[in-house]
Amino acid sequence: MTMIADNLHAVTERIAQACASAGRATGSVQLLAVSKTFGPDAVQQAFDAGQRAFGENYIQEAVEKIITLDDLPIEWHCIGPIQSNKTRLVAEHFQWVHTVDRLKIAQRLSDQRPDHLPPLQVCIQVNVDGGPTKSGVLPQEAVALALAVRELPRLQVRGVMCIPEPAPDFVAARAVFMSAKAIFDAIVEQGVPLDTLSMGMSGDLDAAIAGGSTMVRVGSAIFGARHYPAAT
Repeated sequence: MTMIADNLHAVTERIAQACASAGRATGSVQLLAVSKTFGPDAVQQAFDAGQRAFGENYIQEAVEKIITLDDLPIEWHCIGPIQSNKTRLVAEHFQWVHTVDRLKIAQRLSDQRPDHLPPLQVCIQVNVDGGPTKSGVLPQEAVALALAVRELPRLQVRGVMCIPEPAPDFVAARAVFMSAKAIFDAIVEQGVPLDTLSMGMSGDLDAAIAGGSTMVRVGSAIFGARHYPAAT
């Protein structure tokens, strides 16, 4: 067993415990391994340990890994901000995008998604707590954006994603995550069949699961400490 394999097991156990505490089935929460800044070898080790879904923030770095590991049946998720000049790379190489917060970006992703690939699975990123440096559509605009994105031919809206500011305690964190769940529910009420609530990371996944998360994004607890490159 490698360190990464051991860490994956520990994170999986933590998710199971959080689900039990929240009265939820363990299988109701998926683990997304965030492999940004780590090379193909680390992804390979996690894959060998059973992990299949990986999240990447830096698009150019991610595409290099995706090409290198093209022979593996990995589900690649883009979880970083997307500039207009990077939409084609995302549309051509990823299966999921969690960070759609503008119709312009969604339109470009739809237009540039190759016809031979299935629709790109997308989440609407919502700035749930008004963090001044956070990306995401305002909560009151989330339903309208989801309805607009649903009409694009090469995208499929699957859920809501958020990255709230750190909360002072479990109860406060859970309350913020529950507000994201309320947005999710509001979109569903408008006829969009969502199934994914992407929220929670290493430091707050327990509160996120208590608040309704169906997918937690965990990186350093699996791969170790990071050394950040310049964003690309």
